[in-house]
Amino acid sequence: VSKIKPPQEFFDFRRLSKPVNFGEVQSRVSFNLNYFQANYAVFVLILSIYALITNLLLLFVTVFVIGGIFGINKLNGEELRTPFGSYNTSQLYTGLLIVAIPLGFLASPISTMMWLIGSSSVGVLSHASFMEKPIETVFEEEV
Repeated sequence: VSKIKPPQEFFDFRRLSKPVNFGEVQSRVSFNLNYFQANYAVFVLILSIYALITNLLLLFVTVFVIGGIFGINKLNGEELRTPFGSYNTSQLYTGLLIVAIPLGFLASPISTMMWLIGSSSVGVLSHASFMEKPIETVFEEEV
């Protein structure tokens, strides 16, 4: 089970250096992706939260759909009775879709996902390729 490494280790600028060749890049990325796995997951989570906060319509649509599904499930198959009429579960789900799909397209979730994938990849792979392995592992490899 991976654990989050302390910030002093994750942001140890003394261990940052330009790799000599592509073989060293592969070696560093391979080691660091495994070693800092939990830290990278937190990094991607923070970027995801940032993406939702900066795209308020997408945040609203996400909360609206999750809340709508939760609310419909709370009815336990019973009809929703309002002053305007009563609605069964399938009508409520249909109404939720009719509202959520156009709003979902306006919220541009695909471009947000592409930004998230790109920024996460650049951030994680940059850190993984420029961060040297701990000195202990260099000695372990030579033995």
